[in-house]
Amino acid sequence: MHIDVALGSLYTLLTTPYLVMLMFIAVPLGIFFGAMPGLGGKIGIVLLIPFIFGMDPIPGAVILLAMHSVVHTGGSIPSILFGIPGDGTSTAVVIDGYEMTKKGEGGRALGASFGASGLGGVLGAVFLGLMLPVLEPVILAFSPAEFFLLAILGITFIATLSGKNIVKGLSLGLFGLMIAFVGLDPSTGGPRYTFGQLFLWDGVHIITAVLAMYALPEMIGLGSTKNVTMKMGKSTRYKVSEVWQGIGDVFRHWKLSIRTSLIGAVIGLVPGLGGDAASWICYGHAVQSSKTPERFGKGAVEGVIAPETANNSKEGGALLPTLFFAVPGSSGMALLLGAFLMLGIQPGPTIVTENLDFVWTLIWTLAVANLLCVVILIGLTPWLGSLANLRPSLLIPFVLTFALLGCYLASGAWQNVGLIFFLACLGYMLKRHNWPRPPFVIGVVLGPVAEDSLHKALAIWGPSFFLRPLSLVLIGLIVGSIALYVWRSRKTGNFEVPDA
Repeated sequence: MHIDVALGSLYTLLTTPYLVMLMFIAVPLGIFFGAMPGLGGKIGIVLLIPFIFGMDPIPGAVILLAMHSVVHTGGSIPSILFGIPGDGTSTAVVIDGYEMTKKGEGGRALGASFGASGLGGVLGAVFLGLMLPVLEPVILAFSPAEFFLLAILGITFIATLSGKNIVKGLSLGLFGLMIAFVGLDPSTGGPRYTFGQLFLWDGVHIITAVLAMYALPEMIGLGSTKNVTMKMGKSTRYKVSEVWQGIGDVFRHWKLSIRTSLIGAVIGLVPGLGGDAASWICYGHAVQSSKTPERFGKGAVEGVIAPETANNSKEGGALLPTLFFAVPGSSGMALLLGAFLMLGIQPGPTIVTENLDFVWTLIWTLAVANLLCVVILIGLTPWLGSLANLRPSLLIPFVLTFALLGCYLASGAWQNVGLIFFLACLGYMLKRHNWPRPPFVIGVVLGPVAEDSLHKALAIWGPSFFLRPLSLVLIGLIVGSIALYVWRSRKTGNFEVPDA
C-alpha cells in the first residue's frame, strides 16, 4: 500500500504544473532568506502566510515545506564566503568553510556544502518514508490521554533547550497556553479572557501570535541597529568547476556523508534539539572519526560536509513528530505546524490512515526541493557573493506590510492589528532580554490540542488516565527531560534561578 501511494504521490507532484511552479518559487525564496543574516526560515514562513491564506492544503504545504527545507543551504553561503553565519545552524560550517575560502578554496567549500545539503535532504526524506510503516502501529495506539501528555512534553522539550534558565522557558510555554485559552470554552461555550471584546471570542489566531513573536520583533531589531551588510573586500566570483570539485568531495567521503545524514535525521526526531545540535554533534563525529583530526579548523572539507548533511537531513526527522503527534521537532517546525493548522491540516494519528497521500507528497517535496536547490545554486555560483551583500534593513517596510495584512486576513477583524502590536512589543522585549520565544509559540499551537485531549481523556477514563502505561512513559519523559536539564546545567554551572 505504501509503495503504491508513494509512487502515485511522486507522479502527481512532478506532473502537476501548479505544484512544480510553487516549488520553483519557494526554493529561491528559501535560499534568499537563508543567505540573509538576521532573517532565516522562521521569517520566511511568516511572510508566506498571507500568500497561502485560502490555498488548498497540498499546494500551501508544498510551498511552505519547500521553502523551509532549503533555508539552511542558503545559510551556508555567508558562512563560507564571509565567516558570518546566515543562521544558528550554519555556525559549525564557519569553522572550516571560511578557512577554505581564505585559502582560495571558497568555490570548493560551496560545492561541498551544496552537495552535502542535497544528499542530506534526500536521505532525510528517505528516512521519513522508511519510518512510516514502522511508526504506523505505534501512532494508532495513541489515545486522547497520550496526546494531552505529548503536548505538555513538546512544550517541556522546547523550554528545557531554550536557554540557561529553565523557569523562563517553562513560564513562556505556559503563557502561550494561556493565550491559546482565550476565546469561547469548547466544553461550556462561555467566554474566557475576552475582556468583553467580541473579536476575542474566536481566540488569538495562531498567525497573529507567530507574526507578533517573530516578524515584527526582528524588524524592530533591524531598524534599531546599524544596517547588516557583508564586507567583501574585493569582487568574489567562483567557477562552476570549483563547485563540482566540492560536490565530488561529498561522494569521495560517502561513508561520512551517509553516517552524518542518519545521525541528523535521528536527532531531528527528538523535539527541541533542532539543527544547532545536529550540526555540532555531526561536526564532532567527523573530527572523532577522522584519521587526521588535526586538519579540522584549518580548512578540512569534511568539516563542511558533516554539519551540512545534518542540517538538511534533520528536517525529515523533525517532520515525523510534527505530523504524527503534533509535537514540533524544532522552533521552525512549530511555525510550520501553525501554518498547517491554518490550511486545515490536522496533524495526528489519523493523518496516516486518512491522508497518507498527503504525507508522501510532503516526503517527496523534501527530496525534490533539496535537489532543485542544488541545481539552482550551481547556476548562481558566479553571483553568490552579491546575494549575501544585500541589506536586510531594506526589507523592513515590506515585512511590516505583509505581517499586518496576514494578521487581518487571518481573522477579518481590524482589532487584531492593535493586538499584534501589543504582542509584538512583548516579543521585542523577550528578544532584547534573551528570553526564549519558541516555547510561547508552541504553547499557542499546542494549547487547543492539549485542552481538547484533556477533556476527552477525563470524559473516558477520569483522572485515572494518568495511570495508563503509555501515559506513565510520557510522564516519565516529561520529568526526566527537566531533571536531565537541571543536572547538566548544575554540572556545567549554567543553571540559573530567577531573582526573588
